[in-house]
Amino acid sequence: MTVYKYVGRTKTGAPSKGTIDAANKNAAIAKLRERGINPREINESKSLLHMEINLGENKVKNQDFVIYCRQFATLIRAGVSIVESTNILAQQSKSKPLKKALQQVEEDIRSGIPFSEATVKHPKVFPALFTNMMRSGEATGNIDDTLERLANTFEKQYNLKKKIQSTLTYPAVLLVITIIVVFFLLIFIVPTFVSTFEEMDAELPWITVFTVGVSEWLQQFWWLVIGFTLIAIVVFRILYKGNKEFNYWVHYAVLRVPVFGPLLQKSVIARLMRTLSSLFSSAVPILNALTISERVVGNPVVGKVVLEARTSLEKGSSLTEPLKQSWLFPPLVTSMTAIGESTGSLDYMLEKIADFYEAEVDRAVDTLKSLIEPLMILILAVIVGFIVAAIMMPMFSLYEQI
Repeated sequence: MTVYKYVGRTKTGAPSKGTIDAANKNAAIAKLRERGINPREINESKSLLHMEINLGENKVKNQDFVIYCRQFATLIRAGVSIVESTNILAQQSKSKPLKKALQQVEEDIRSGIPFSEATVKHPKVFPALFTNMMRSGEATGNIDDTLERLANTFEKQYNLKKKIQSTLTYPAVLLVITIIVVFFLLIFIVPTFVSTFEEMDAELPWITVFTVGVSEWLQQFWWLVIGFTLIAIVVFRILYKGNKEFNYWVHYAVLRVPVFGPLLQKSVIARLMRTLSSLFSSAVPILNALTISERVVGNPVVGKVVLEARTSLEKGSSLTEPLKQSWLFPPLVTSMTAIGESTGSLDYMLEKIADFYEAEVDRAVDTLKSLIEPLMILILAVIVGFIVAAIMMPMFSLYEQI
């Protein structure tokens, strides 16, 4: 919302001035007249006190959006109008971007714009899946059912995403800890024993020579390691965000990684099938549904196959054929999709595929969690043990000589 400064008079002729929040200048004038104030001058406030401070929070958290969908569905079922429901939810929302968007949506609805069209103006808050399903819900009159279906879809996608993140976060944290420990040992601990090794004037084991060599190199060129790492991260992020071909091959490589690749593949399939099922259930045209799903799935490798399926349908072929030709989709997916197409129950079949792969992800996550912890601890122990052995072996030789 924008803050406007105004100068005007009340109905009794008394002077009035102050500030008012509104989506635009016309909305501010309308609000003032509702309060019985006739504005003579109104301008956007340039004061620092009224400027909105944005710390990068421009997207709504998934859990906040799920709660919003469920509360919206409850209010609609209770007979509350869309305008009043939007007003109520805007007032009680704890998410700043969602609150701001709902206030502007309310202004648009009051001016005669349909709810779905009003939400399209806020793509960072309302996903394409939401706006298209709501447009279909408005046309069929099943807004409450549509909202409930949206809440279920977003909730399952959020839970799936969190499970994958938790599985990948643990080994990443342990890897960082391992690197820090190794750097600490090589830069601060190993050098304290170098003078002792030199005084021994004896042939050192290869393991000690190697470790001391790495330690001396790191002491001299540690800045080069850190600089190269930071540059690599920055270049990777720039290419990942700005180069579509690079982005595609990164996703392709990740999906091909042993152990974690199949897990991510199942997750992406579940997300795609859940999205398509929700859109089909809401009577969204299949071509539009595929276009939306390609954006929602967030993976260019899968998105390419989805676009090929859309092209196949435009040419009069089946949805299943492009899926069969891709290594991403197992026979279970293509077989059930083909059955859904032939029987007219595609939304039901896609939902069952999503249920199956969500359950598969759950089982895979539980299995990986039980295996990753001892594996990462073993790797840490081997690396640290290697360095300790490099230090202690010459010390044992010195002790035997004494």
